[in-house]
Amino acid sequence: MEKRHLGTSDVQITPILMGTWQAGKKAWVGVEDTDSIKAIRAAFEAGITTIDTAEVYGDGHSERIVAEALSDVRHQVEYATKVFANHLKYDQVIEACERSLKNLKTDHIDLYQIHWPSGEFNSELVPIEETMSALNHLKEQGKIRAIGVSNFSRVQLEEASQYGRIDSLQPPYSLFWRSVENDAMPYCIENQITIIAYSPLAQGLLTGKFGAGHKFDPEDNRAKNKLFQGENFERAQQALEKLRPIADRHHCTLAQLALAWLIAQPQTSAIAGARHPEQAIANAQAASVQLSTDDLQEIDAIGRIVTDHLDDGSVMWNW
Repeated sequence: MEKRHLGTSDVQITPILMGTWQAGKKAWVGVEDTDSIKAIRAAFEAGITTIDTAEVYGDGHSERIVAEALSDVRHQVEYATKVFANHLKYDQVIEACERSLKNLKTDHIDLYQIHWPSGEFNSELVPIEETMSALNHLKEQGKIRAIGVSNFSRVQLEEASQYGRIDSLQPPYSLFWRSVENDAMPYCIENQITIIAYSPLAQGLLTGKFGAGHKFDPEDNRAKNKLFQGENFERAQQALEKLRPIADRHHCTLAQLALAWLIAQPQTSAIAGARHPEQAIANAQAASVQLSTDDLQEIDAIGRIVTDHLDDGSVMWNW
């Protein structure tokens, strides 16, 4: 899988990243560590060398699972992790990074990201200048190679960029969730900031596996996802029916089609999670699906069956 530059940094990432929120177990149901380790390893062996995790995923459990899966090939992979909204004071950022380094059993993190802006989830408001100062210090020390932000609006991204180089933005972005295109994406393109899309399959909706009437376990975070509710869900089913012939034409799955469309967008890579090795391998294969300009436009129009009716909110869940 051909790698891409991360922003203007010297880090290179794969167009498909392995997502490991589910490996933390918290907010997911029925996930086993052995399966997570096998899935992460399968992703690596299929060509996905960039792994995304976060300290908040199971309070470090996901990071430790990543290390268990990949420590012996650390020199061949890129680790991206995140500091949560409740750890954005200077000393807290330094301490959080040290914990992540320990969890990941490494001496450096390739991409270290602010997971949510200060103030989210009832966290204390911390000036972005203070947080960026800590991140810049870690970068100078060589403990992190690049700085990124996640769930930031264009305004927040512009402000953070005043205090240091931001090389990536991680927003929710998929064929069925495209608010970033109208907000931060133009700024990212102008300033060579890589977009690393999370939930690129709309939490599994774009796989086509969740038909009418599907109910999630209340403990599953997808039970509160707006796309799985009411008319949004009905429109998604209509769109999926129109996407199926295109997937068939390209001899790929709906999921692979959705990922291929996404990584064809400007400066965009996609984080795809997987519970099992087969899913990880299938995600990797999406990078070889070749879509023409006409294909991309046709898929784009179908996606708007869903997105044209969504509100302007940037958060996918009714938390």
